[in-house]
Amino acid sequence: QVQLVESGGGLVQPGGSLRLSCVTSGSIDSFAAMSWYRQVPGRERELVAGITFAGTTNYHDSVQGRFTISSGNVKNTVYLQMNNLKPEDTAVYYCNAFTFNAPLSPYWGQGTQVIVSS
Repeated sequence: QVQLVESGGGLVQPGGSLRLSCVTSGSIDSFAAMSWYRQVPGRERELVAGITFAGTTNYHDSVQGRFTISSGNVKNTVYLQMNNLKPEDTAVYYCNAFTFNAPLSPYWGQGTQVIVSS
């Protein structure tokens, strides 16, 4: 069974940094794309950053220039480097991925909490 496992969340002061990791357990072909979403209570989950198999990246406007998404050397691993964090970045961050054969059936991780507060 394929699972996405996130780690790296926590409490950080405004202006600080965190690095989120998402690794894949189970056997599966290379994902077509992997992404990070975030969600706060009462709001819809939103796309933060994504990276395709070819290395193309995209970012939510609010994190452009502060967050960097990258693929790991291990297949189906993705990172999110978050710098200059702001209180409004507080959310549960979820890893998302889909295969070339099933783009409408994504996998989701369980989420990791990020709290930005002084």
